[in-house]
Amino acid sequence: MNRLSPFASLCLVGFFARLSYALARSPVLPLFALYLGAGPEAIGFAVGVSTVTGIFFKLPAGALSDVIGRKRTMLIGLIVFAVMPFTYLFVRDYQLLIVIRFIHGLATAIYGPVAMAVVADIAGRNKGEMLSWFSSVTIIGNLLGAPLGGFILHRAPGISNPSAGDFQTAYLVSGFAGLMSLILAVGVLSNGNHVEKHNGLTEAYRKFISGIKEVMSDRRVVVTSSMEGLQNMTVGALEAFLPIYAVKVAGLNEFQAGLLWGVQVVVTILSKPVMGKTSDRYGRKPLITIGLILCAVSFAAIPMLREFYLLAAAAIVFGLGESFVTSSSAALVADICKEKHFGTAMGTFGTIFDIGHATGPIMAGFLLASHDYLFTFWIMAALLLLAVPVFMITVQVKGEK
Repeated sequence: MNRLSPFASLCLVGFFARLSYALARSPVLPLFALYLGAGPEAIGFAVGVSTVTGIFFKLPAGALSDVIGRKRTMLIGLIVFAVMPFTYLFVRDYQLLIVIRFIHGLATAIYGPVAMAVVADIAGRNKGEMLSWFSSVTIIGNLLGAPLGGFILHRAPGISNPSAGDFQTAYLVSGFAGLMSLILAVGVLSNGNHVEKHNGLTEAYRKFISGIKEVMSDRRVVVTSSMEGLQNMTVGALEAFLPIYAVKVAGLNEFQAGLLWGVQVVVTILSKPVMGKTSDRYGRKPLITIGLILCAVSFAAIPMLREFYLLAAAAIVFGLGESFVTSSSAALVADICKEKHFGTAMGTFGTIFDIGHATGPIMAGFLLASHDYLFTFWIMAALLLLAVPVFMITVQVKGEK
């Protein structure tokens, strides 16, 4: 680890953390909830409830990192990554699953915005490119986690009669990946050269509150963050119901369901650094606009498809659209904010991001309880399209094309 740059070390820690979290989430989580007897609304809530945690904790975590330092805050989040997957081994009913999912959400709620703030601290004018590289490298864990979870479950004789041991194996592997992330992080943090500034309690509290007020009062931050929040609403819906749709409606197996998510992640990984560098050079707003449109169109097409390769094609377009939005939105928020409030800005961004992520599966679950997939997905796609003119009119940044 000593031979790696701080940025490379941070990416490696993020890789194992995201591998752990992705393996515990999709397609394992919705299928586990289904195994426990949950209906559509309950499945959507199980997937979304961990993201609700981020709604409450990402902004305070980001603001706290501006005050007490990034390293301490990151370590707390990584401890949650390492411990929580093992608690799923004790789940025997839906109610306990919900409690564990809510607590597990602290992992990304604390770690996510702080890690982004660290990258923004060192990126200078290349925020789009470096944030995109960081995201692409770390979400390789997402790419591996989803198919790996699907492969483990595929050993079961069928979704109507799965083995509890398959779910336990998936969560054990998730736990070991989380432990690896924590172990690597301890080495990185102990060897870091950054000296954190310690303030008195009153001064620290004043800095904490003023940072939140200053960031939240800028509507450009809120609207830009909301664009990724809306895009992430469709991501959350796909995480919860693409596996169910693929298995129960399209007739695919669990491994193929995991591959569909993996295809989308591959496209996002490969295209985000290019899109981030493009946004640094030519502007953030055009990429965000194009990305929202691509996500809306591909998301709306999914319930009209049954073949694996057609669904994979829709996932590819969706992943491309996601890379357009996510490569530029966080960088645009960082451009708007002062450097001393990067943590708070990323916390605000992450909070709105999680509102969308939590809303997606919950909204989709309630809509699917009374309507079909076509109606549900078209309604959510329409929300993305309606947001485009609001973003274009509201967000004006000096020097932004």
